[in-house]
Amino acid sequence: MYVKEVVVRNQVGLHARPATFFIQKANEFKSLIFIEKDERRVNAKSLLGVLSLGIEGGTKIKIMADGADDKDAVTELVKLIESGFVD
Repeated sequence: MYVKEVVVRNQVGLHARPATFFIQKANEFKSLIFIEKDERRVNAKSLLGVLSLGIEGGTKIKIMADGADDKDAVTELVKLIESGFVD
């Protein structure tokens, strides 16, 4: 399992549109991927799961993945969050 902490930089956090972009990126990988906030862990490929965490801007979260492409998955998802969801 590969794990990395990241701070959500965009002001709205992981709500609606940014969460959708995050989930689309997560679904590009075969690994099981999770987001953890305050000891609560959800499937990062589930919109309801991600939204249920109520992640706001400035929140520190953990992204973890387990599988053949776990390091690539975490690296790309962290990069997406650090960009503020801007290409």
